[in-house]
Amino acid sequence: MEADGVSVWPRMEPFLLGALQVAPSSKLSLHYLRKMAAYVRTRDGCFPVLGWPMWRHISCGKLQLPEELAWLYFETFDLLLGLSPEERLERAESLSQCSTKSELDEQRSKLSVDTLQFLLFLYIQQLNRLSLRTSLIGEEWPSHRTRSPSSSEREAKTGCQSKNWNDQAHLSFVQSHLAEVLELLVEPGQLSQSGQAPRDCQVSLEAVRSLGLLLEGCSGAGEPVQPVHRLLTRAPLAAQSGFSPLSRCFPLHRLLSCLRRRLTLNPFGITACLRSGKKLAWAQQVEGSMKRAKIARNVHTAPPGSRMVLMSQVLNQTLAKTSDKLTGANVKVHKCSDAFIYLLSPLRSVSVDKCRDSTVVLGPVQTSVHVHGCHNVRVVCVAGRVAVGASSRCTVHALTPTRPLLLPGNSDVTLGPFHTFYPSLEDHMASVGLAVVPNAWDRPLLLGADGPAAAACWRLLPPADFHMLVVPFQMEGDTCEVPGGLPGPYREALEQKRRRIRSWQRTVTEARLSREQKQQFQDLVEMKFQEWLLETGHRQELCSLIPTKASSLKDPPDPDVGDAARVRDGKQRPDRPRWLSELQGQQGAL
Repeated sequence: MEADGVSVWPRMEPFLLGALQVAPSSKLSLHYLRKMAAYVRTRDGCFPVLGWPMWRHISCGKLQLPEELAWLYFETFDLLLGLSPEERLERAESLSQCSTKSELDEQRSKLSVDTLQFLLFLYIQQLNRLSLRTSLIGEEWPSHRTRSPSSSEREAKTGCQSKNWNDQAHLSFVQSHLAEVLELLVEPGQLSQSGQAPRDCQVSLEAVRSLGLLLEGCSGAGEPVQPVHRLLTRAPLAAQSGFSPLSRCFPLHRLLSCLRRRLTLNPFGITACLRSGKKLAWAQQVEGSMKRAKIARNVHTAPPGSRMVLMSQVLNQTLAKTSDKLTGANVKVHKCSDAFIYLLSPLRSVSVDKCRDSTVVLGPVQTSVHVHGCHNVRVVCVAGRVAVGASSRCTVHALTPTRPLLLPGNSDVTLGPFHTFYPSLEDHMASVGLAVVPNAWDRPLLLGADGPAAAACWRLLPPADFHMLVVPFQMEGDTCEVPGGLPGPYREALEQKRRRIRSWQRTVTEARLSREQKQQFQDLVEMKFQEWLLETGHRQELCSLIPTKASSLKDPPDPDVGDAARVRDGKQRPDRPRWLSELQGQQGAL
């Protein structure tokens, strides 16, 4: 087997889902992480696995991090782990039974993580470190890329609101910091007094195995993706990496040289998806030109953890889809405007980036939903985590077991309870390990910003402004109400609205209007209602939901159309959306 065919690349998910999209604490610099690496190897209960009590001791006692931030890092890393849905549901049940902080700490104390992988996870928080050079000239200089970027690279760069989605940034980060990453894996006894790793030191196979958090690769085109330690211990790379079967170690300098020669761009990243991913055709045009819309996917070729669906510039239209092609995918919704997007499948993660005046309704999202740079966008989701940054006038209706993250740059963000359902929702929730409790939608955590201005950037949705959202498509399933129900104040607010409608209907009935008066009154109500539809933009939403012939949310059998993202393609329920019925309820008495 020829070594020239072997490639190694940065894995997408640790950077996409693990690196918090905010400048990291200075306590997570290489200097402090070296000290932590030495500390954990010499203390009981810290190596090879690190439990929450010891991490809290290190982070709060040694690094002086706030406990809520320490837990956030621990919890974020846990979201990346490959726990089964059953394990996550069992954990959710245990946490939901905690009524005091001591009981909660007892449950958290049962959690542990791989120590070396957690160290690497903390290190890659530097991905979003603020750089004066970057802020002044747009990218790091000198750059590893000396040639002019290709059109696909430019698209990838403009399609990323941060480095988290940018596979070229992932590669550049690993290329620039690989030596430091490997130093964190070296046993402390081999390091110099300054913490530097001598050229002749060794890295154990067990330590290199933890490097699989960040790197993977394959032995040739068309070959299966493998963890990096398997490639390094087998021909043809075993000789290049210097692996010794007897000592089960690698010489650090040879390992570093071997990896640097093999590093390449992720073949399943956003750049490759934009360049050669399978395009999603539109089933039908709605209003205006569809030429600007770009939708692509790589789920037909990518391994789990690298599957993505990209949607960009969906304008003035409704898109609805439930499909195996979405299941487990990382979805990016980018620069959409005046759109109504329903993605009703179990998803891995979702990023809503630079969208305006739109509504996004999601199936259960296993890890995180991140809203960035949006204006007047409503997101409705069940998710492992919700984060909002640099956004204004946005509303998030969430059911989430973790505290929503409010990142810097927000203004007028509203948090509301999850307020919709579709027939297969509970089955989808079970498939990704999300339960109805605990639910922390109303207890946000402000990250990276302090002071009164930061606290004033958000509010809880007033119950008086609360309305249910009805998913207007027919699907199979047994869910017929909002999972877990609504919080008391919101449930009561809905009941008050229903009582007012019934009272109004009785008033109209008892007025004993003549036939002509009834018609005049109905015309007046209809006129005012149409004016309201125009003012709020709901007219477009209703018009785009007109069913088409043989419409369906599912993939049609035709393989050429099977990848189509369906526009206005859901079968509508025979009843009107609930908010429409309530607003026009008084007309029923006429």
